[in-house]
Amino acid sequence: MQQRRGISILGYGCMRFTKSGGSIDFEKADKEFMRAFELGVNYFDTAYIYPGSEDVVGRIIEKNGIRDKINLATKLPQYLITNRAGLDKYFNEELKRLRTDYVDYYLMHHMTDLAQWEKLKAVGIIEWIEEKKKSGQIRNIGFSFHGDTDTFKSILYAYDWDMCLVQYNYFDEHTQAGRAGIKAAAEKGLKVFIMEPLRGGKLVDLLPEKAKREIANEPHGRTPAEWAFRWLWDQPEITCVLSGMNSIDMIEENCRIASEAKAGDYGPEEKAFIEKIKSYIIESTKVNCTGCRYCMPCPKGVDIPAIFSCYNHMYSENKSSGRLEYFQTVALRMTQADASLCVQCGKCEKHCPQSIPIREKLKEADKHLRPWWQKIYLKAAKRAMIGKKKKSTS
Repeated sequence: MQQRRGISILGYGCMRFTKSGGSIDFEKADKEFMRAFELGVNYFDTAYIYPGSEDVVGRIIEKNGIRDKINLATKLPQYLITNRAGLDKYFNEELKRLRTDYVDYYLMHHMTDLAQWEKLKAVGIIEWIEEKKKSGQIRNIGFSFHGDTDTFKSILYAYDWDMCLVQYNYFDEHTQAGRAGIKAAAEKGLKVFIMEPLRGGKLVDLLPEKAKREIANEPHGRTPAEWAFRWLWDQPEITCVLSGMNSIDMIEENCRIASEAKAGDYGPEEKAFIEKIKSYIIESTKVNCTGCRYCMPCPKGVDIPAIFSCYNHMYSENKSSGRLEYFQTVALRMTQADASLCVQCGKCEKHCPQSIPIREKLKEADKHLRPWWQKIYLKAAKRAMIGKKKKSTS
């Protein structure tokens, strides 16, 4: 595994561990985590609000005795902080979950505005960081970011950070922090970490059919994921790319790519090819959703990411497949999860990293996914299902 500045260029994002029965499948997560470690991954990223993740990571590290062999990153839920006591409360809880007495990289989670940093300063965050660094409980300090380039730079220059974590991929080259933000961070000396390199699968399984055919016929024989990863590692400013890996095959494939990719490998032909793929995605995207699920849970039970995924499939593949997916994955649930449940509270929009007007887009998606004739068919199908369920339980 190649490294940049002592960090493996591929990092393990621990938000998407496989769940079973509503909780993380520990045995599966343990095997996958350790396989990545065996192949040279030395950076593991979690967060306070990833359900069960910190606890599972801590148990894996303790079980395998690898704490001093990895770089462990987690995040302060800065949006929950109202006073100095809160800083210690959340940090100590995280240390307990992680079964450690120090964190290698500690991030201010989900920064979107300079005002958030000013609020943290008002409760004493700078003095708190200095104390934790002096004691060795925090080795490096940083922030994760969702927002525009100018806001990113304002936060970047507001403090002497060690690192940053940003959403960046070939589709988001000039949105979010963007290429300009990444260059600014590197020039300031920060280690630059990347999240959403495959945009929640949008640059792999959710590519438009035209893009999939183009990649399949390209003579290099690279997979969609390989094109996306190599595009990132082509840029020397990038220290590490996080991937939410949840299968051994995925881990081994990503580690293979990370062992081969080099900065400066992409020439004019490769860059032109990426631009062509990007144009196909732009043609077909209806909602700029990455499936991160920060909008969930909806207080009324609407499955927002699933609805948007089906809506995008209507245009990246075809209308019939998108509606069929919706019918199977959302509409036929015994517990209702469709957009008709939305009461326009707006809670989801406050947490969306992509700043999607979710309420407006849910109405739009629902109109396309549930035409009048499908509503009739759906009612009949649900009645039949309920009838079968009653018979099976009687």
